[in-house]
Amino acid sequence: MMWAGIMINGRTHLHVVANGTTTGQQYIDDVLLPHVRLFRGAVDLNPIENLWDALERQVAGRNYPPTNKNTLIRALTEEWDKLPQQLLDNVVQSMVRRVECCITLHGGHIPY
Repeated sequence: MMWAGIMINGRTHLHVVANGTTTGQQYIDDVLLPHVRLFRGAVDLNPIENLWDALERQVAGRNYPPTNKNTLIRALTEEWDKLPQQLLDNVVQSMVRRVECCITLHGGHIPY
């Protein structure tokens, strides 16, 4: 499991839960309280979902793809740090259009 935050001109570090599972309380303690709470109220929808595909493609395209959990975590972290900030900014800036679309569709599916 991974978690990260994005904003115009910035991003958080990529946080990886190495054992692949987390409890509700761990999520609150390790993600929500120290990280998400700082940005509460900033956006209603989560634009980062659009970046996971880009991150996956970057990791898959490496010269030496990960072969175990440790090399996967390292590859994810390295590729996350290399994603162009402009890509993150574009995703965040697209939120105005996405929110308007969500309102128009009364909360229905938003086409990408």
